[in-house]
Amino acid sequence: MDRDYRRYREDPGRYREPDRTRYRPDPYRDETRRYRDERYRESERYRDAEHYRDRGPSQPQRSGGGGGGGGRPPQKKKKKKSPLSNPLIYLLMVCGVSAILACVGWTLANDVLALNKDEGTATIVVKEDKDFGNVVKQLKKNGIINYKWTFRLFAALTGGEEKVAQGTYNLNTDMDYRAILNALSSRSGNRVEASVTIPEGYSCKEIFALLQEEGVSTVEKLEDMAANHNYAFSFLQEIPMGDPYRLEGYLFPDTYIFYMGEDPKIVLNKMLVNFDAKFTEAMRQQVADSGRTVREIVNIASMIEKESDGTDRAKIASVIYNRLNNPGAGTNGLLQIDATIQYVFDQEAPYDQKKEERRMVTQADYQTVSSPYNTYLNKGLPPGPICNPGIDCLLAAINPENTNYYYYALGSDKVHHFFNTLSQHQAFLASQG
Repeated sequence: MDRDYRRYREDPGRYREPDRTRYRPDPYRDETRRYRDERYRESERYRDAEHYRDRGPSQPQRSGGGGGGGGRPPQKKKKKKSPLSNPLIYLLMVCGVSAILACVGWTLANDVLALNKDEGTATIVVKEDKDFGNVVKQLKKNGIINYKWTFRLFAALTGGEEKVAQGTYNLNTDMDYRAILNALSSRSGNRVEASVTIPEGYSCKEIFALLQEEGVSTVEKLEDMAANHNYAFSFLQEIPMGDPYRLEGYLFPDTYIFYMGEDPKIVLNKMLVNFDAKFTEAMRQQVADSGRTVREIVNIASMIEKESDGTDRAKIASVIYNRLNNPGAGTNGLLQIDATIQYVFDQEAPYDQKKEERRMVTQADYQTVSSPYNTYLNKGLPPGPICNPGIDCLLAAINPENTNYYYYALGSDKVHHFFNTLSQHQAFLASQG
């Protein structure tokens, strides 16, 4: 006890009672320590230390390693190897894909180049210039092509779609894509032609029906084009637009070669050009010298065409001019031509009604038909031609015979008989029973 006391006296600081207050909990200090410990665990030294501990003391320590405790970290999962990492499998896959693509390419190439196809022909109808979708369907349906999307793509890339024109075409399976598109163009030699004869005396309505029957165009398209297109001919400039029969008298009767399904503007223009050529400058000069117009001459010629039997055109022309030029004599300026009233009935008849089934003119109609074309009630010429006359009737209208005839009638012999006075005319009719 004395010895301990002496030691205390010699070095009192060594045996000083410890200050318990120094170990009080310090939240800031503890938090800092935890932060430092977490940073250490995340550090490379900690991972190296753990790696060394897991490997065991017999294995060499990694450089930069350190000690430390802690649990064993979770092991990383090993990545599965892709089958493509095997060179053999990869090679087989590449060969398979290449073979498939080669087969597809060869199949499409056969269609594009028209190879290995069965022989066949087809008639393709292009109703409108922008009817390419329907054209492709027809080509596929008739076996001219096998793949619509391939043909569409080819046409889009080559600009072939723009070449397709309205019409009817004969195609065959020997044609490749480029030949097909060229064959569907307006200048193609594969267009189907139709020879159409327009008889003399046909009205516009009858001509339109005939052209539709021959497959050249449709009545609706022809009527629309006739009414609304302004054709650049001097003889049409005074005729108002909007009437589908405004070209009456100028669609020259003749035999034409049309393309089936052709543009109606081209169809009508071809007949108008023919009239313009047939009605020569010499004829126009004669008309001008007579004091009449081309339209008046065509109007008179259309009535001659409907009334004449082909042998008496100039005589009938003289009757018409005598009535027009002498309103105080004979029929008092009334032409009194049945064909003008018949024109009204024919215009009102349906397109599909047969000619023999249409209503015919009776004497009662002379006073009851309310129309400017009724030449029994209205003096002078009718509003326009009643048909499309031929060249002989045009010449007769320009060069009528010089007669005093005011009347004519068809006898039982199927020949027209001409008279100067009404009494002569009535006596002849009475003799015919």
